Amino acid sequence: MNFDGLTVEQISARLMQGNAPLMNAMGCKGIQAHDGQAHTLRMAFEVRPEFCHSGGRIAQGGFVTAWLDAAMAHLVIVESKGRENVASLEIKVSFVAAASPGPVVAHARILKKGRRVAFLAADLYDKDERLLASATSTALLTEMHRPGA
Repeated sequence: MNFDGLTVEQISARLMQGNAPLMNAMGCKGIQAHDGQAHTLRMAFEVRPEFCHSGGRIAQGGFVTAWLDAAMAHLVIVESKGRENVASLEIKVSFVAAASPGPVVAHARILKKGRRVAFLAADLYDKDERLLASATSTALLTEMHRPGA
């Protein structure tokens, strides 16, 4: 996958299409924005009632973790123009407030990126910009899988 010369919208569409079953299952709505100078990315998700416990009111923590992880991974993919992916070595999540059904946005950033390892972070916000969760991750940089390779 090569993203040279593509807009954020085009990159998002290609990533969503390439992983459609997973992205759809996670309630992913796509990449909203990328800032290459700040090394940040915003990715939108929909918290669906079936992702929730406590009578459909609180998103299960595994989904919250997956949304944060996906945003961090997509940031590396976009920054490398589709040449690199990540294998998570460690993820730590702090759950600050309950995520309820509705839209959420993960704000991912690269803390430090070397040749083989990246240190990443992400925060998850609800529609009122209330912080729901924060994550940090240590990730092994891998070559992007190419179909048929």
